[in-house]
Amino acid sequence: MTTTEKVAYMKGLMEGMKIDADSDNGKLFALIAEILDDLAKDMADLQDYTAELTEQVDAVDEDLNALEMDFYEEWDEGEGYGDCGCCDCGDVEYYDVTCPSCGEDFEVDEDTLLDGGVACPACGEHLEFDFDDDEAAPEE
Repeated sequence: MTTTEKVAYMKGLMEGMKIDADSDNGKLFALIAEILDDLAKDMADLQDYTAELTEQVDAVDEDLNALEMDFYEEWDEGEGYGDCGCCDCGDVEYYDVTCPSCGEDFEVDEDTLLDGGVACPACGEHLEFDFDDDEAAPEE
C-alpha cells in the first residue's frame, strides 16, 4: 500500500468514525489529513522525478562508456592512472616532499625536482631543491 493510499484509507476511517468537522478535534484531524495528503502527493512526485533522473543518468553513463571505449581503445583497466599506453606518461616518478613551513606532505614529479623548486600547495611557500652533482638521482 502506497503512502497516498494509506492517507486515503485514514480519511475513510475518519469519515466512518463520524468525527464532527466543526469540532476542535475534527478540525485538527482534518488539517492533519490534508497535510499528510499533500506530503504523500509531493513524495510520489519526487519518486517519479527521481526515477526519471535515474533513467537519464543511466543513459548518459552508457553513452559515456561507449565513447570511452571508442576513444581509449587500448586502455587496460589493469594499468595504473596515467598509463594510457600511447606515451610514456606512466613512467613519471613521484617523490614525497614535506613543506618545512607548514608541514604539508605532497608529491612532486622528478622534472619539478630537477627544475629546482615548487610552491607549497598549502601555504604557498617556495621550496627550492638543490642536488649535488655527484648524486645520480634525487632521493625520496
